[in-house]
Amino acid sequence: MASQDELNQFLADVERRAFRQVMFAMRDEQMALDVVQEAMLKLVENYASKPANELPMLFQRILQNAMRDVWRKQKVRAVWTSLLSSLSVKDDNDEESDPLETLPVDDVYERPDNALANKQTMQIIQQGIAQLPMRQREAFILRYYQDMDVAETAFAMRCSQGSVKTHTSRAIKALAQYLEKHGIDAQVLNR
Repeated sequence: MASQDELNQFLADVERRAFRQVMFAMRDEQMALDVVQEAMLKLVENYASKPANELPMLFQRILQNAMRDVWRKQKVRAVWTSLLSSLSVKDDNDEESDPLETLPVDDVYERPDNALANKQTMQIIQQGIAQLPMRQREAFILRYYQDMDVAETAFAMRCSQGSVKTHTSRAIKALAQYLEKHGIDAQVLNR
């Protein structure tokens, strides 16, 4: 059983990575905050009595399910919105903003020129990740941002290990092509 301190430490450690993961998947800052908060609450409410070593996998499963729930709701809402849209007038001022632009850069002690170059490179990488198909993006983020192995990723994504390898391989290939198109050596992903 995880102690209160272990549970608090786990939530503090996973919060930022989970937020970025959901941001890549959902592309909406407020929704990402809600999903991460909901997942953390469900973990504490339902699984606080589990051993500390089981918390990461449980949290990833809860987080993935929370994102799927939001996508299902959006899909239903989109159907009704499109059916009812013929009854309303659409405003010409509808503009979408990219929440990835609001993510802070972690390295505040870098030289300004290096910091700018790194920030620009990260923005291009984040844009490339955002353009990946959902399952490829999910596999890539779990494998490389969450540092999960193939088995853990397969468990979180509810698919086979072969599917994880395929999605990850395709994501890496597509991301490398995207980076090369933007003049960035794909080796930057290995840093």
